[in-house]
Amino acid sequence: MKIPFFEPWVTEADKNFIKKSMSQQWLTNGPFLKKFESKISNFINTKYSLGVGSATHALHLSLRSIGISPNDEVIVPTLTFAATANAVIYCGAKPILADVAYDTFNIDPNDLESKITKRTKAVIVVHYGGQACDMKEIMTICKKNNLKLIEDCAHSFGSTYKQKNCGTFGETGCFSFYPTKIITTGEGGAITTNSSELFKKISSLRSQGLSISSSERAKVGSWKYDVVDLGYNYRLDEIRSSLGLSQINRVKQINKKRIKIAGKYDSLLKNIQGIIIPKRFKDRNHIYHLYTIKINKDFHLTRDELHKKLFDAGIGTSVQYIPLHMLSYYKNKFKLTKNGFPIANRLYDEILSLPIFPTMTDKQVQFVCSIIQK
Repeated sequence: MKIPFFEPWVTEADKNFIKKSMSQQWLTNGPFLKKFESKISNFINTKYSLGVGSATHALHLSLRSIGISPNDEVIVPTLTFAATANAVIYCGAKPILADVAYDTFNIDPNDLESKITKRTKAVIVVHYGGQACDMKEIMTICKKNNLKLIEDCAHSFGSTYKQKNCGTFGETGCFSFYPTKIITTGEGGAITTNSSELFKKISSLRSQGLSISSSERAKVGSWKYDVVDLGYNYRLDEIRSSLGLSQINRVKQINKKRIKIAGKYDSLLKNIQGIIIPKRFKDRNHIYHLYTIKINKDFHLTRDELHKKLFDAGIGTSVQYIPLHMLSYYKNKFKLTKNGFPIANRLYDEILSLPIFPTMTDKQVQFVCSIIQK
């Protein structure tokens, strides 16, 4: 592969942080986690943040903390990764799929509103590719219908809407630090919130529902604890926290590099007939976790043909995502068809995510675009 779809940026400084984390007594619930959580709160501008094992953990814990239970319904976009809907199902609730907007790939507020029933308790929005959803309209809908709002911020560590950070609009923001994301801890994620009540609830749930952590017990010289709820082992250990702590020190640099690469793509692709580059909006930024183009009928190749052409040239691409209503598990479980999702259906036939990562060079971008232009 000449140009992979993604390549992690792990520096010597990152490796040194990891070494330091392994030279201490506590390899979980230790100082690196606390420092990392503090840095996340400062960067996102929330009162609290909690490191967890993945964004999936973050979503599940968020839904549990707001009381989602069997017979409840939670609206999610159909153009998202499986984790967004799976977290709802883990709670025994039902994910209700909504269509998305053609320009942003984000949940369509009008379709969202049409899916609300007496059982609807919450909405999960996904800030696709690093660009915020239409939060003004969505928050108005949620307030009007007394719905809780959870933000899936897996793509948007540094995304803003009207100068406000993604991860501060909902009850919680749920971030991913998977290797392809803005910063990485290998596997890992975080939850942001301004609610002290949710912070306390999630703190307990991520550690088996314990009333007090092992490190806190050690400080006071006590072995006593209680289990106050059905919890999980969803913690983020010191080794991964140390990598995240190192990476977050250069998160602004990472996002600037992504934006610069996207600008290079824009300039080289914008005049190619049949290729539609990502649309940008004045009231929000775009940090380009994904650089997703659309290939319409005016291009000389179909999306699948272009994907193969790029692959044959040694260039990695991806289709993100196959809409949930097209996947076997959800189709079978919830008796879903393609009806009702015209935009997601169309996008699935057109979208292709091109390589984008912080260390990508102008020469690599030019090579990708030269293959598309041929």
